[in-house]
Amino acid sequence: MGDVNHDIASAPHAPLHHFSVPLSATPRGARLARLLATEQLRSWGLPLDLARLVVAELAANAVAHGRVPGRDFRLALTVAAPGTLRIEVTDTRRERLPVRTAEPADAPAESGYGLLLVEVFADRWGVELGPVPRKTVWAELDLAPCR
Repeated sequence: MGDVNHDIASAPHAPLHHFSVPLSATPRGARLARLLATEQLRSWGLPLDLARLVVAELAANAVAHGRVPGRDFRLALTVAAPGTLRIEVTDTRRERLPVRTAEPADAPAESGYGLLLVEVFADRWGVELGPVPRKTVWAELDLAPCR
């Protein structure tokens, strides 16, 4: 018979907080993602400003570039030790990977800045593929220690 305390100690760390919700791949769903994230982060006592902006950009991208009629996207927020907020937005357009558009030298573009904002605000971000047909765009924010 195994040692229960050893089994618990050797298990991977469970997240401190986790929230996940499917949302319609519409502008309304993207707005709802931002509002739900704001309320969830507030209930966890976490800073809102940067996370809210990252959620808004990733959700807007899922609606604009990852939308498949009749399919939702998923927002997930996870706080794991040691103090990292992970924001994930999963859509069903695996073939449409995010690409940051370089700003043209002669005139500023009217769009294409969403991932640039994510890159500036997040400490890390990337894309995970799978299972087919999904992709998840994620961003991590390091949480300042509470004083």
